[in-house]
Amino acid sequence: MLGTDGFGRSDTREKLRHFFEVDRYWITVAALRSLADDGQLAVAKVSEALEKYRLDSDKPNPVGV
Repeated sequence: MLGTDGFGRSDTREKLRHFFEVDRYWITVAALRSLADDGQLAVAKVSEALEKYRLDSDKPNPVGV
């Protein structure tokens, strides 16, 4: 299991995983992006997944927030 404890944030584990982009949706998008970067998948599929899961690709990197 990916941990999100100890970062000075207080919320449910589910919300923290989403915030730190380690939930199933962000991991799926990261995997799709990797496949697209390798030329094994159309980049449009990454955009489709972002829309489908309602993820903001422009949100700040959670490590720096």
